[in-house]
Formats: sequence, C-alpha cells, structure tokens
Amino acid sequence: MTTRAANAYGPSAFGSDARRFLELTTTLARSEFKLRYFGSALGYVWSLMRPLLFFGVLYLFFTQILHVGKGVPHYGAYLLAGIVLWNYFGEATGTAVNCLVAREPLLRKMRFPRMVIPLSVSLTALFNLGMNTIAVFIFALANGVAPSVRWLELIPVAAGFVVLATGFAMLLSAAYVRARDVAPIWEVVLQAWFYCSPIMYLATKYGQEFGRGFEKLALVNPPGMLLTQMGHALIGGPSFPSANTAAGTGPVLAAVLIIVGVFVVGWAFFIREAPRLAENL
Repeated sequence: MTTRAANAYGPSAFGSDARRFLELTTTLARSEFKLRYFGSALGYVWSLMRPLLFFGVLYLFFTQILHVGKGVPHYGAYLLAGIVLWNYFGEATGTAVNCLVAREPLLRKMRFPRMVIPLSVSLTALFNLGMNTIAVFIFALANGVAPSVRWLELIPVAAGFVVLATGFAMLLSAAYVRARDVAPIWEVVLQAWFYCSPIMYLATKYGQEFGRGFEKLALVNPPGMLLTQMGHALIGGPSFPSANTAAGTGPVLAAVLIIVGVFVVGWAFFIREAPRLAENL
C-alpha cells in the first residue's frame, strides 16, 4: 500500500517522527501505570501481592501434597521467578487484546502513530516486572541462592519474554478489532499454556522420567526454553542446567525462531491494519 493510500484511511503504525513516537509511548505507559494504582491505599503492593499469594498456594501444593518440587534446591526461588515472568507475559498480552477498542474515542478523534498503544501496554507491564524482580532477588537471597555473574543471563531471558509478549500484543490487539472472539480464545490459550510450561515443574526432571523427547518438546515451547534458562541463570547447579545443555541446540534454536516469528508476524499484521483501525472499530 502506498503512503497516499494509507493516509486515505488514517494514521500509520509508526508515523514519521521517531522522537515523538518514543515520547508518546513512554508517556502513555507512565500514565497507565499511575492510573492503575490511583486512589488505592496500598498502591503497588496489590500488584506484588498477587504473584506472592499465587506462589504461596502453588509452593505448598506442589511441595507438600504432590512432592513435585520437594528435594529440588531453591525450588521456591525458581517457582516465584517463573510466576513473575509469566505474570508479565499474561498481563502484557491479556491487557493488549482490547487496548485499541478501549481507546476508540482516542483513535477516532486524534491522529497519532497507532503502534503507540500496544507498545505502551507492554511497557506498562514491564514496569511491574522490573519492580517484582526486586522481590524475586530478595527472596532468592533469603532462600540461600548465592549471587553469581550468571544473573546477567537473566537480561536476555527477560528480553525474550518482552519480544514474545510484544509480538502477541501487536497481533492480538489488531485482530480483536476485527473479531471479538479473540479475547475468550486467548484466555483459554493462556491458561493451557501456563500448565504446559515448566513453571511448577522442571523440564529436566521430567525429561529423566519420561525420556529426552519430553524434555526437548518442553523446550521447543518458547516460555519453556526461557524458564529453563532462567533457572540456570538464577540458581544453577545440576538441577538447573542451561536450556542448551538440557535439550541441545535444535530445540533452543526452534524456540528462538518462534519468538522472532511471532514478533515479525505481529509487527507486519499491525502495520497492515493500522490505517483502518478507526474505520473498523
């Protein structure tokens, strides 16, 4: 589509001013973050309580009843870190689904780069992830996890989740404008994906019981690969090998390609739909 044809419909995804685009994205993200806790006496504490309460229930259930994590060193630190990372992914994608529809008046009345909206949603969730990560480090240290240079590997792990979540945010937000069924479908997908990902269990442990095929399949799953690498970076040791050591280069490369593929597809789909968003709402 030519620029003239795009303008006949409405603003494009990015606009022509990169500085204005970045300013709008960060401003909208900060505003959303502040409004979320405006008027709340405890403010951010509520955001922290949710993963902590969920962690407490899962930790007791899987260690004392199912004995899944019993005997695994620092299992609690791994579980909490996994929940925090998954909460970011769920928040960024779940909130993004209806982010364009929720801002219909803004889209109809103002001309601005449309990509600002889903990116600001991902950035707002990233603010929460950053603060929750502080709680993870405090808990890990209290749990006896020794600080290590491996902790730097958590940066690319978090980046992988950000790229994957942002790709889905772009894809889902634009798709929801056309089909409202996207929201309930994504809720079901997220729920199933959570239980299929090695958050409450270790892919390496079940690989020993069910064979290498199970382990490789778990690590082809992008969150599974990232969570396994997170365990290695945060804790390390024989119980937490790297994703490459656990499953080999093939599954890890496949997971990386899926992450990149989701981002590229989401990017391309949103760019195509951006000029028509106000018209399709």
